[in-house]
Amino acid sequence: MSFSCNFSARARKQLAGLALLGTGALMSFSAVAADARNDAYQKEREACLSGASHQDRATCLREVGAARGEARRGNLTESQSYDGNASQRCNALPPADREDCIQRVRGGGTVSGSVEQGGIYRETRTTVIAEPPPPSAPPPAYEPVPVVPPAAPR
Repeated sequence: MSFSCNFSARARKQLAGLALLGTGALMSFSAVAADARNDAYQKEREACLSGASHQDRATCLREVGAARGEARRGNLTESQSYDGNASQRCNALPPADREDCIQRVRGGGTVSGSVEQGGIYRETRTTVIAEPPPPSAPPPAYEPVPVVPPAAPR
């Protein structure tokens, strides 16, 4: 089966023009994305150099460089995957604790601490009413013991 395309010269010129416009639009989009990545890199680098990152400078600059490389490869993800990752961490817990974990991840309970302080602590409190103890056995029955008066001295 063969196809033949007989386009007029005018149609070929129009197709070539559309292809050129599409290529230009694609190139400008990728240039805008590269500019956005570069802007983010510069802001993060400035935070490292000013000490606003709460990390030592060498570690901060190394991480910023690594993030820039991952962004160029398209491997950086947004916060949507953050929520999914948090829920996946809850799956490692026993079923009895899993629901509480998911509730904490979704913002339930109280939150304290910060990344700068070494971690974020999320807490939920669940009040559990203790079951009453089983009834105790009745005290043993004692038989009365006769009291014998002491013997008189001889």
